[in-house]
Amino acid sequence: MSDKNVIKVLRNELDFTDLSIDKLKLFHDCLLDYNKKYNLISKSTENNIWLRHILDSAQILKFLDGKKVNNIADFGSGAGFPGLILAIQSNNNGFHVKLYEKSPVKRDFLNKMKDKLDLKNLEVKGDVYEGRIAANTIICRAFKKLKEIIDISREMINKPHKIIILKGKDAQTEINNVSLGSNYSYKLENSITDQDSKIILVEVK
Repeated sequence: MSDKNVIKVLRNELDFTDLSIDKLKLFHDCLLDYNKKYNLISKSTENNIWLRHILDSAQILKFLDGKKVNNIADFGSGAGFPGLILAIQSNNNGFHVKLYEKSPVKRDFLNKMKDKLDLKNLEVKGDVYEGRIAANTIICRAFKKLKEIIDISREMINKPHKIIILKGKDAQTEINNVSLGSNYSYKLENSITDQDSKIILVEVK
């Protein structure tokens, strides 16, 4: 899918405004510039950021209920995926996005983007293991195995909450290897950016 077609999907299917698209373009250019010095994303994906990183992150919006979601925690946000992309789309909405990232270099980049893009609904945090997490929705992409995410969910977050995880083709295998418990339910959705990838949706009561 071309960059132009990705932007069409963002506008027509995921409700990105002209202003939010402009912010995405600015973010895209800043990311490329920063990546010359720091390894924020793989060099092999620099020519495909709109599809591989931006749209892949943005598709999570399909599974968020704007009337119910108040506090979102993005585990291992890296260069801002997926949490910063959601914050750009919903900067004027009522929910708050916390980006948890342990790397000081990546946190510096995220804070720069927060200021440059004027994202008032965004907060950059440190290591996800440092204390309790005030959130009712967990999102993550390329973070840790499902078992570790569930362990954090059990120990550090008030219930009920929702977990949305962007995963590759091993999603079902990871689920089969985890004991979820009776208060956890899940379903799998297909990714719109990769036919082999899945999105794990977990509801915690």
